[in-house]
Amino acid sequence: MKLVLASTSAYRKMLLERLCIPFDTDRPETDETPLPGEAPPATAERLAAEKARAVAGRWPDALIIGSDQVAYLDDEVFGKPGTEARAVAQLQRMRGRTVTFHTALALLNTRSDHLQVEGVPTQVRFRDLSDDEIRRYVAKERPLDCAGSAKSEGLGIALLDAMPGDDPTALIGLPLIALSRMLRAEGLELP
Repeated sequence: MKLVLASTSAYRKMLLERLCIPFDTDRPETDETPLPGEAPPATAERLAAEKARAVAGRWPDALIIGSDQVAYLDDEVFGKPGTEARAVAQLQRMRGRTVTFHTALALLNTRSDHLQVEGVPTQVRFRDLSDDEIRRYVAKERPLDCAGSAKSEGLGIALLDAMPGDDPTALIGLPLIALSRMLRAEGLELP
């Protein structure tokens, strides 16, 4: 069976390459708007499954990986900022606080229609950052395409006090420990 990553994210592609398994990528077309009253973890898990299903028709004999991440603090959700001003505002809101980054993973077997979904939360404790630190970070790393405006795989690690979690790759966008478990459940041998 083919392995397909239902994402065009360079971060997810880079992570999946660590498993040394050949794979294809495909762009899922999904509406990422949360449903009314939907909790952030449920949004991430629903979207991961929807992304996998969105490309399933093009891959009739494949294992398709979908993933999504939602960053939130209390009732506030932090999406991809898109602009430097929004990135600065997000980091100002998160400084000195612990933010949950809920990374959801789905693996769809299109031959059997078997779907596995798992959420992997990471608690990220931000330092009490000054406005100057925030502005310098955003200008240097330009984290405009990642939820929560901080790239822990890059300079963003300097913004953090701690990030305890079950899988260090989850925060970057693709939880490889959970994915390896799911792939083994579908009969794929790793390593």
